Amino acid sequence: MSFEEIRDLLTDKLGAAVVVREDNTAVQPQLVVARENLIKVCQELYSNEKTYFDYLSCITGLDNGPEKGTVEVIYNLYSIPYNHHFVLKVEIQRGEVKNTEPFELKIPTVTGIWRTADWHEREIYDMFGVVFEGHRDLRRILLPADWEGFPLRKDYQQQEYYHGIKVKY
Repeated sequence: MSFEEIRDLLTDKLGAAVVVREDNTAVQPQLVVARENLIKVCQELYSNEKTYFDYLSCITGLDNGPEKGTVEVIYNLYSIPYNHHFVLKVEIQRGEVKNTEPFELKIPTVTGIWRTADWHEREIYDMFGVVFEGHRDLRRILLPADWEGFPLRKDYQQQEYYHGIKVKY
């Protein structure tokens, strides 16, 4: 199934408003959906017998910086029986938050659809501060629980000391 066929299937089933925009300039075409439509779209892609995206390969976070004002959460989906790939993206507005605070806007967890999302979402929370609403165990996974800030944000300021140990070298 082609990217266009999957997009058309989603818009026919869920309505044209479900798609914010599409990006065909990327190596893999990407469909951008609104945060509030994420679960509906993912559930449709998973449960529809024409697509059956049974494998969530990866979830990636991307901070576009304070200038652009968005953080992206990118879902790489794969259908094992049909051997097709699909990239889904949600953009979150950064707002006026400090480097050490989680983002004010939340995105729903997809762990109820793909269990593999569990640690991916925790990594994105740990590195970017994106809050996945409804996640059963959203806490840091790579850094200590008392680490200050989210290191993959463009505006991250590394702390000078951590428990008396100099961090910067």
